[in-house]
Amino acid sequence: MKERTLVIVKPDAVKNNFIGEVIRRLEAASLKVVALNMKTLSEEEAKIFYVVHSARPFFNGLIEFICSGPVVPMVLEGEDAVSKARAMMGATDPKKADPGTIRHDLGTHIEANVVHGSDSKETAAFEIPLFFAGVL
Repeated sequence: MKERTLVIVKPDAVKNNFIGEVIRRLEAASLKVVALNMKTLSEEEAKIFYVVHSARPFFNGLIEFICSGPVVPMVLEGEDAVSKARAMMGATDPKKADPGTIRHDLGTHIEANVVHGSDSKETAAFEIPLFFAGVL
């Protein structure tokens, strides 16, 4: 089923010049970029974005990291876009991700893991409008 998902190239990947490589890999998986920008999140924006993690002990570190530099959010479209993008990204912890996935190949540790991706169609429906009004 054709759907849309949000992927964010995180500050560690932007700093390491991995934006193009992340996009190349996602496009090679037949996902089409339909919206893209670069921005630095404010603390308020980050707290709204990561509200689902607000009670977790790593929340403050997550907010600090995502606000530490520019990010590149993008909306991808394609057949089963959410699951396809998640498979391309790999496990959250790069050390546990399969070889050939973005996080395994480009990530350094669980906090600097290159990309964020919506984990469901419902999450994508919440996340996309935070970055791209009217795209969903």
